[in-house]
Amino acid sequence: MPRISQRAEEMPASPIRKLVPLAEAAKARGTKIYHLNIGQPDVHTPQVGLDALKHIDRKVLEYSPSDGYRSLREKLVGYYDQYQIKLTADDIIITTGGSEAVLFAFMSCLNPGDEIIVPEPAYANYMAFAISAGAVIRPVISTIEDGFSLPGIEAFERLINERTRGILICNPNNPTGYLYTRKEMNQIRDLVKKYDLFLFSDEVYREYIYTGSPYISAFHLEGIENNVVLIDSVSKRYSECGIRIGSLITKNKELHAAVMKFCQARLSPPLIGQIVAEASIDAPRQYTIDVYEEYIERRKCLIDGLNKIPGVYSPIPMGAFYTVARLPVDDSDKFCAWCLTDFEYEGETIMLAPASGFYTDPSMGRNEVRIAYILKKEDLQRALLILGKALEAYNNRNNK
Repeated sequence: MPRISQRAEEMPASPIRKLVPLAEAAKARGTKIYHLNIGQPDVHTPQVGLDALKHIDRKVLEYSPSDGYRSLREKLVGYYDQYQIKLTADDIIITTGGSEAVLFAFMSCLNPGDEIIVPEPAYANYMAFAISAGAVIRPVISTIEDGFSLPGIEAFERLINERTRGILICNPNNPTGYLYTRKEMNQIRDLVKKYDLFLFSDEVYREYIYTGSPYISAFHLEGIENNVVLIDSVSKRYSECGIRIGSLITKNKELHAAVMKFCQARLSPPLIGQIVAEASIDAPRQYTIDVYEEYIERRKCLIDGLNKIPGVYSPIPMGAFYTVARLPVDDSDKFCAWCLTDFEYEGETIMLAPASGFYTDPSMGRNEVRIAYILKKEDLQRALLILGKALEAYNNRNNK
């Protein structure tokens, strides 16, 4: 039988989705699952977006331009302007979700064997896309004891060599909820400028910042405009994960032309998704305010609840809608699987994402999990109760 590729063998399974078969089996047994493993909010999509979907009146569902409809890109210019990000429609390429933006950025900027420096824990699919491009992630490790703050900039500089091509950040951060400070962003800027690197900046969660600290976009950093590749998506902003609309933004004309070759090869981003996304930009300001305030309440509910469970610790996330929590378990991979295969409380259980999958080295994060606070508070409270019961039962297994 022919062998699959080495690239396919090296491709990591998603820590967010790899437990899905166990969850499906649990559901088949009649167990209710509280999904805290994936960033799929339960908040409603803006009504203007849903209305645009319902009222599509076309005789043909045609290809769109490879860089997306200009009307959408022009409307996005106005959206970014409110964050003091000054763009033109020709700086923006519409992609099939933020994921395709990351993949196309890597394919356009990195040669096989090139290296990028990434603070970890990091969004797991960055690793998958780096492998797809033949590139190597060199991690700098942030720790839960330091609230996942950025390691000293000297930790970055020690990793720079002739193969280093870029730095990748996610701000606010998935999976930790950390928000980079102005000082940290300026230090990254100085490194990018000194070594002429690309700065890949995933800023999908800019709407969700819960402190008085400012949101510092990579495009706010002076002197590296042609080095910045901004990754964005409407998935979290408008609770539209399923329409698969993201964007890759660059002022670098050579890079823009290179990315467009990949865009042309895949023909076009989703037609229906673009229609919904463009309409959603017109959502009333109150929609954003209501969603933001809901996440503030959910964050407090989750973090307070986690830190009341014996042996559990979570720092307070400053942005996004995730936290990485430390659990009193020997192996969070085993614990998360066990919750789905061997445990239930009053017919219910929880699904968490083991944090090991958010590190390049899978031996790290073995007693940590990522938790998404994307459920209403009543469900979060119930999930916290179940987590406490699960930890107690898990750690008493050998005492029976």
